Amino acid sequence: MSIIKKLASQTAVYGLSSIFGRFLNYLLVPLYTYYFTPSEYGVVSEFYAYAGFFSVLLLFGFETGYFRFRDKENLGRDVAYSTALLFVVLINLGFFILILLINTPLSAALSYATHPEYVLCFSLILILDAVAAIPFARLRAENKAFYFAGIKVIEIGVTIVLSLFFIIYCPKVYAINPDSWIGLIYKPAIGVGYIFIANLLASGFKFLLLAPQLAGLSWGFDRALFIRMLRYSLPMVVIGFAGIINEMLDRALLKYLLPYDVQTNLKMLGIYSACYKLSILMSLFIQAFRYAAEPFFFAYAGKSDARQVYAVVLKFFVIFCVFIFLLVTLFIDFFKYFVGEEFRAGLEVVPILLLANLFLGIYINLSIWYKLTDRTLLGASVSLAGAALTIALNVWLIPEFGYIGSAWATLACYSSMAVVSYLLGRKYYPVAYEVRQVIAYIGLGLALYFAHEHLLKMITWQPWLLSGALLLFYLLIASLCEGRHWLISTLHSRAKIR
Repeated sequence: MSIIKKLASQTAVYGLSSIFGRFLNYLLVPLYTYYFTPSEYGVVSEFYAYAGFFSVLLLFGFETGYFRFRDKENLGRDVAYSTALLFVVLINLGFFILILLINTPLSAALSYATHPEYVLCFSLILILDAVAAIPFARLRAENKAFYFAGIKVIEIGVTIVLSLFFIIYCPKVYAINPDSWIGLIYKPAIGVGYIFIANLLASGFKFLLLAPQLAGLSWGFDRALFIRMLRYSLPMVVIGFAGIINEMLDRALLKYLLPYDVQTNLKMLGIYSACYKLSILMSLFIQAFRYAAEPFFFAYAGKSDARQVYAVVLKFFVIFCVFIFLLVTLFIDFFKYFVGEEFRAGLEVVPILLLANLFLGIYINLSIWYKLTDRTLLGASVSLAGAALTIALNVWLIPEFGYIGSAWATLACYSSMAVVSYLLGRKYYPVAYEVRQVIAYIGLGLALYFAHEHLLKMITWQPWLLSGALLLFYLLIASLCEGRHWLISTLHSRAKIR
């Protein structure tokens, strides 16, 4: 259990910083949804959907490639790091030149001909974030979680300050005196573009904080190592791209597949994206877990009890994810105030998306089979199959059911990928996962959620008391079950020693 505690502590560091930072960032959702209309917020959601795809292409899978080939012995000169960093810098430099050349026609094609600054600004955000990903990967590999977390939190803090400045302070001062100094930097016509500007400035500041890590460029470029990294990482691009299709394609398609005019479609997109944010707690935990688990899985693979540890990790991961699912769904009447009133029409997608993210987390746990056995091409096929399912279901369901169809498509995709990955893992890297317990915890969570929905129609007292009682019941059951398993395991171990 000590190794589980170590992984939990690493996850906690990444998680607390992510939760704290993202919670601060999460506070921007009320700002955006109370100050902008759903259609205006839809513009932001559309660009962030595109950003997901380009973030994969501009990194080329070299983040994971670095973990696989980094020099663990000669930490003073990690050529894998400098090779990966130089390649990513060159890729992004080429992308920047391309955007400069096609910005005007591209903006027109996206129906933003009057705002070409949107495309340019967001491209710069993508470039800065892609290049910064390699230094961040090095910090994770060297277990510098606090350094990593500190920079992330500072970036989000800068984003918040600048967002408040551009969205609240500047309009008020400009309305009173447009000839003041504010008039030199603030133009009302830019509108939601100030969200992009705030993010760009914050990304630039983050890049400056990572400047000491860029000293690794002097370690040189190893051509032979680069070819090995490229062969390993290219399938990761496919996997990452397929993953972004599964995660972001719905928001990219809603604007074009909903059977309304462009403004109404953007409004629906804005509502869906805002309600998607209510699944943020699940996403935060999964992200924090991935930051800690990816280097951990690679580092621990050679241990004799590695597969047993991986099985225990998955079980406790699911226990905590089900807790998050219940926390948000049972107290949705509290969480709904984080979005503006116009956006609450889409609250019914929240339980579906939370469950979908839970299965995404399970898939991340199960995906170790292809990463540790270097079967990344086969792993890519799973992601591609999930992407194909996502595309097909979205094209079929969005015109018929709107954004509800998108939510169900996301759940179908991630659950299918988890099942397929489990079956392939049994063949190529067998791990004795406690499948029955995992299914039982998920089933218990769903049963308590549906019981809550049913009982709410029958009671007249404070609903939060019912929500709290059901959540405590889940924690009690989980504590009793895991306490019993721990006791039995301890007794068996002592019996073997005797």
